[in-house]
Amino acid sequence: MHSLDSLRPGEKAIISSIHGNTTEEAHLMEMGLLVGTPIEFIKRAPLGDPIELRVRGYHLSIRRSEAHTILVEKA
Repeated sequence: MHSLDSLRPGEKAIISSIHGNTTEEAHLMEMGLLVGTPIEFIKRAPLGDPIELRVRGYHLSIRRSEAHTILVEKA
């Protein structure tokens, strides 16, 4: 397993687990980042933060620190 922030642009993965405090976990889940959800890493901002993902048919940007708490399996 890898953390989401270790993916490269164009790579696809499936969310395995989310670690962090309950507030952070709830925030990510409200945005559609749930265990078992397929995602695609689109790009990283020039300075590395935030990162852009494709989740459930829409583009989502999250902080690198948030992405580090999400473990994924490459698809």
